[in-house]
This record gives sequence, structure tokens and C-alpha cells, in this order.
Amino acid sequence: MMERNLDFDMVVNRRNTKCLKYDFVKKRSMPEDVLPMWVADMDFKTSSYVEDALAEWAGRGIFGYSEVQTPYFKTVRKWMKEHHGWEPQEKWLIKTPGVVFALAMAVRAYTEPGDAVLIQQPVYYPFSEVIRDNGRRIISSNLYLEKDRYYIDFEDFEKKIKEEKIRLFLLCSPHNPVGRVWTPEELIRIGEVCVRHGVTVVSDEIHHDFIFQGEHHVFASLKKEFEEISVICTSPSKTFNLAGMMLSNIFIPNQTLRNKFRKELDAAGISQLGIMGLVACEAAYSRGGEWYQAMMSYVKENIAYTRQYVKEHLPGVALVEQEATYLAWLDFRGLGLETEELDRRIIYGAKLWLDSGKIFGECGRGFQRINVACPRSVLAEALRRLKKLCINR
Repeated sequence: MMERNLDFDMVVNRRNTKCLKYDFVKKRSMPEDVLPMWVADMDFKTSSYVEDALAEWAGRGIFGYSEVQTPYFKTVRKWMKEHHGWEPQEKWLIKTPGVVFALAMAVRAYTEPGDAVLIQQPVYYPFSEVIRDNGRRIISSNLYLEKDRYYIDFEDFEKKIKEEKIRLFLLCSPHNPVGRVWTPEELIRIGEVCVRHGVTVVSDEIHHDFIFQGEHHVFASLKKEFEEISVICTSPSKTFNLAGMMLSNIFIPNQTLRNKFRKELDAAGISQLGIMGLVACEAAYSRGGEWYQAMMSYVKENIAYTRQYVKEHLPGVALVEQEATYLAWLDFRGLGLETEELDRRIIYGAKLWLDSGKIFGECGRGFQRINVACPRSVLAEALRRLKKLCINR
């Protein structure tokens, strides 16, 4: 049997497939002819090995309560070791229906209502949502942009921890939406501050397989003492386009932190997950390597195409250096438009549905996030629409 789904130029019609990206345009008050490039899933078919595994399981016709045992964990650990040089222990693993769900459980497990939780904006907007919706306070140590690359303000980071009595920090590594791959030196400096002040670090590493520059380092792997403060959030969902399977692998080395997290899962009524997500994960990690490598090459070319197009055809727009993820962070501030006017022109003028930078924090105003994990023809059409906006401004 050979991998069949390697034609990434093929446009898959996702309309009328219960697709959040395409089928909820009207419900989300967008123009019917808008081109959606916002949500972080890919417009590529997943590995044919995953398809076959799911089809084989569906053919059994029984979908009762299910669970996986050691072979599943060994498959996950093998992927982590081969791709990230990390060998977690089986007892550390807790499976959840998604990383955002795990973030919410961590907020509830490690803080009390009214406590402050630290993030680094501009950052994936559910970070703020799970803090605010659980009655905690959002504190941001903002990243700063210098020459098309974002950096951490370490002095401000520690200052906020001390002033706000922070006990929980949500780390995004690699960072969404600014595309940074944090260096070992940066992560160690963050970790040492957190160890010094007794801060638990929940590290969202869901994009860890999309590294185009540098190397991803699992936060817990950098120092033994980091293991004791870490909750490492991973999933095959971004890597293999399996977001609808609702499965994430969360690793918590410290038993006390693990017990607190599990208690919140119990309180939420979560026990076994859906069997299809478990089957898909195991098939992807064990047999999806060829598909993954081919997909990565294609997405890397899409990023290069976007960079060149922006440089040549989009005056007033800049692409922030993209070291990781398939989500490009575009700087529109050179157009001199207010955020709301920029949003309006992109949606109703260019007929594009992007993620407005303002939802990632106030420091994201003037930026837009665009998903480039799509056939080149779709990406080219989106960029052509942006060209018209820039020319006609």
C-alpha cells in the first residue's frame, strides 16, 4: 500500500460538508462570496493511511466506549522522540478533547477565581477566552516587533509575575500568530524566572511539527526542574489536519499537577474520548510520515510564494518573518488605515475572511492572520484580492 494523498494542488470542495470555514459564512455575517482563509485547519486531504484506518474501523459497525493502552502511547512517544528528541513517560499522558479544552482545565486546576494568568500577546485568542470565561484576570507581557521578528521582553515578563502574583503562565511554542520558534536560550530564561517564582507553565506546542527555521524544543526537556512545573500540550490535529477528531495528548510529569488536572477533568465529566480520534492519531503517527514530509515541503513553498508576492505586489504590507506554523502574520500598518476600516476593506472590498489582528490582543491591531495551508491556486487568488485592496486604497 502506498500513500495516495500527495496532490496538494488539488482543490477539495469543502462546501456542504459541515465545514466551519465554508459553511458558516452567512451565519458569521460574512458576504456569501467571501474567500475564507482564517481558521487553522488545512485544505488538504489527510494521509491516506489515516483514511484507511478510519474506514476499516467504521466497517466494524460498533462504536462503544473505547480506550487505548500502551501501544498507543509507544506510537506517540516514538513520534516525539524522532521529531523532537523527547521521550515522555506513559504515566505523564492525559488525553483531552482538544488543546483549548486542556488550557481551560489548567486555568481551573492551577488558579482561583480572580487570580491573574500571564500570556504573551499578540497570541492565539482562546488563551484570553479561557482565562476570562473562567473568572480569572488576563495579564500580558507583550512581545515586541523589531525588524520583522518578535522578541520577549524578559524584564517586563518577570516584573508582571512579581507585581501580579502570577502562578500560571500560558506559553505558545512555537508562537501563534507571530510564527516564532523560541530558542533554547529564550525558553530557559523564561523557565528560570518561572521556577524562581513558583509559576506553572502550560506550554501549547500544537504547532511543533511546523518548523521552517531553527528547531523546536519541548519546554519540559530543557531542564529537569522545568519538568516539575510543566504541562505540555500536543496533538496530531494540526500536523495531520485532524482538528475535527477532538483529540490531544497532554503530558504532565509532576504528579501533584497531574492529579489537580485530572480532578478538573473528572469535574467536567470527561472520561473516555471518541474512538475515531484515537485511531486517527495512532495511524497518523505510525504511518503518516511520507505525507507529512510532502505536506511540509508544499507549505514551505507557499510561505516563500507569499513572501515574494507581498514584497513585489502589496505596497504598505509586510510579512513578519515566519519561522513556524502555516499561519502568516501580515503587517498592514503601512497602509495607514484604522483597524476597523482595514477589516471592512478586507472583508467587503477584497472579499477575504482573515483573522483580524485585534482579536489576538490590542498590540495585534493593524495586522491580519492568513492561513497558507491550501492549494497554491487558492493562495494566489487570496493574494490577488489583497493586491486590489492595496492598489485601490
